[in-house]
Amino acid sequence: MLDLTTIQAVSLDLDDTLWPVWPAIERAEKALDGWLCRHAPMAAALFSNPAARHEMREHVLRSRPELKFNLSALRREAIRLALYRSEEDPLLAEEAFNVFFDERNRVTLFDDVLLALEFLSGRFPLVALSNGNADIQRIGLGRYFRASINAQQFGVGKPDPRIFHAAAGAVGLEPARVLHVGDDATLDVLGALNCDMQTVWVNRADHVWPHDVMPHETVTTLTELCDLFPR
Repeated sequence: MLDLTTIQAVSLDLDDTLWPVWPAIERAEKALDGWLCRHAPMAAALFSNPAARHEMREHVLRSRPELKFNLSALRREAIRLALYRSEEDPLLAEEAFNVFFDERNRVTLFDDVLLALEFLSGRFPLVALSNGNADIQRIGLGRYFRASINAQQFGVGKPDPRIFHAAAGAVGLEPARVLHVGDDATLDVLGALNCDMQTVWVNRADHVWPHDVMPHETVTTLTELCDLFPR
């Protein structure tokens, strides 16, 4: 059970907690493919092959291991490599990536999100904490959050305890004073539990809990999360 008396801030995962991520990624991939077909058709053909795309991503990771958590730079450099191998202009990579990134941030929020953010941000400082590269300012949610920390900026991702400590530090608190909320049982819940945070698992799809240690609470919507707090 949650100890509500100790909670002074809330950290929130983004992808698949506030919106479904894969529809946005699929739209972004389609937008990128369309742009490449118009401006770099040979690279488009190469990049449309899943095996080739995976090989280029792995090639970039081998040559630039520091990009492991920087999903934006990793994708940008994979596009650049495709352009280079196709003997097309590598300088097009920046514009091509921007086409992808604009669409990646055109997300469709779950129905419960805006009211929940209004409620929670009126009671606690909120920190966005993500392994992805979503931009809460572009998405239009920046006003609800005191801080935003993601793996590509910080250099490590969940479940590494350092990124949870950074989220707590962003609002000047010890981790035990922060409630972490997210959909991933391992990255979000176990990672936060290992930092002495309280946790809420957002289980929208009725998954079975896979670990021995349990979250403090499980909810199916952010509305249920808000209902845990006195009005």
